[in-house]
Amino acid sequence: MFNLLSAALSLLPRRLLVSSPGTLLVSCRSLCRMEPAVVRCLPGEPKLTISFCLHGSHKHMLRDQGETLGKVLARISNGIAKGQGKTKKSKKNKNQGQEQPGETPEHVVVKLVYDGQEVADTELNSAAWQDGAVLHVGGCKYAVQRNAPTWTTAELPVSLLAGFPVCPNLEVEFGNLQDCEFTWYKENAPYTSSPEAAAAVPGQDSGWTEVGCGRVHVPTNRDIGYRLKLRCTPRDGGRSGVAKELVSAGAVEAGPGVCTFDNRHAYTVKEAEWPAVRVVSYNILADVYAQTELSRTVLYPYCPPYALLLDYRQNLIKKELAGYNADIVCLQEVDKGVFVDSLTPALDAFGLDGVFRIKEKQHEGLATFYRRSKFQLLSRHDIVLNEALTSDPIHSALLERVSANSALKNKILQRSTALQVSVLEDLNLPGRKVCVANTHLYWHPKGGNVRLVQMGVALQHLRHVIGEVAPGAPLVFCGDFNSTPNSGVFQLVREAVVPLQHQDWTSSGPEESCPMELLSAFPPLLSACSEPPYTNYVGGFHGCLDYIFIQPDSMQVEQVIPLPSHQEVTTYEALPSVAHPSDHIALICDLRWDP
Repeated sequence: MFNLLSAALSLLPRRLLVSSPGTLLVSCRSLCRMEPAVVRCLPGEPKLTISFCLHGSHKHMLRDQGETLGKVLARISNGIAKGQGKTKKSKKNKNQGQEQPGETPEHVVVKLVYDGQEVADTELNSAAWQDGAVLHVGGCKYAVQRNAPTWTTAELPVSLLAGFPVCPNLEVEFGNLQDCEFTWYKENAPYTSSPEAAAAVPGQDSGWTEVGCGRVHVPTNRDIGYRLKLRCTPRDGGRSGVAKELVSAGAVEAGPGVCTFDNRHAYTVKEAEWPAVRVVSYNILADVYAQTELSRTVLYPYCPPYALLLDYRQNLIKKELAGYNADIVCLQEVDKGVFVDSLTPALDAFGLDGVFRIKEKQHEGLATFYRRSKFQLLSRHDIVLNEALTSDPIHSALLERVSANSALKNKILQRSTALQVSVLEDLNLPGRKVCVANTHLYWHPKGGNVRLVQMGVALQHLRHVIGEVAPGAPLVFCGDFNSTPNSGVFQLVREAVVPLQHQDWTSSGPEESCPMELLSAFPPLLSACSEPPYTNYVGGFHGCLDYIFIQPDSMQVEQVIPLPSHQEVTTYEALPSVAHPSDHIALICDLRWDP
């Protein structure tokens, strides 16, 4: 801003500069009222863009950085002359040939001034368009903002519910989201989507009343029936860019009332105090599965169709996750679009960064989020379990034994199950690391043998990663393991060995039987949330399928957040419901691992 003021003041007549302070103040205010000419110009890119608004018409130019300035200025002048000519011709046809006040002159002088001097036409674009320069277009002046903070994405969610956080999807270039300014408004008149009402007073704006500030806004019951507007100004420290105004597509609607997670939030009002960390594991039910005919008619017939819609469920998921104030969040069944457009902007607003691993051949996958004020991501070591089994030598012994049954081997190799592995470093104590793993094992009720092999590969890979990348780092292994406490997978983790007699080796019939003694790569792990009676609760089944496994010799459990009661879960018969977004229930615990 100071460069901009200096440049503008140097353009003022000398008599004005020695005038009274009041005159000088008027001039400065005039400068501040200048419309911006936004220039995007990056080294290594062949083009630059120039954007400004002239007489209500938005101009956006894409030019070569190596082109001379004179060509751009001539292009602007010629474009205005052509537009003015068309306007005059139109007026002449209507017998209105007289020039109107404020009309652009036929011969418009276009020039660029920097530091009080007109920039030479021979100057290259890359050097000519400097921050603080002033573009003159006839009588109009524009303050050049080079690489100013700019919104590249700015969107409001489609569905707005009273009592649920509204988290806009925002991406800024040359700026910092933490510096940006946000102001929320509520429309003064109730919104109606009927064509008749909209046509009655076309273009009428009923006005807006400011209702909040901050990146996230929670509408109240008083906002039901009204639209919201967000004015967001991109900033980077003291630099500001062009503000955008976003108006919601529809009005705020009534929420579902009390949700299954509301009582749980009472335990997680504050973040866990260092050196403890709060961990969440949650299968959030992918939209690709929620919107099938099977889901609507067989799996979840008790759930109203609108409560299975993604926009509705995302409101619940974002509120639920935000209220847990977690440091590490491992999610399963995350649609790629949900991660990019919904979860990432929402959880970013609450201080979490995230990484995503898509499941091969699917449109959903795994997401791990971590609190950026406490952790930084050091490295990722994701694998697809079937690929690792056949390609990584550390699994050669297991592959040899599985190969004894070609039917089982083929079934395992057809699965696209992934393991997401993230090594995080504690920002409060550099060098203090933790290995966070996240997976979603094979789903079929008769697939216990497949899950055993998958788990064997996962544990071996995790042991290798810790040994090579983070020696001594504790393991936090989250996921939907599709395994009850009496399963082979649970026994492998808890006892570090599964005998060849275990029933899961023959879970899919004798033709795919492959009995073996399978050893874990780790000593016995602990289920941090113990063995709850259910983490999955649907019409035909309820039981424990999800876990957070830790190493008891390096981590201790400080607190386990109670699950919703049976009465809360069955208020709407089963899950998902209007008050719960998934068929699974989140596991939440506070873990402590001493420095």
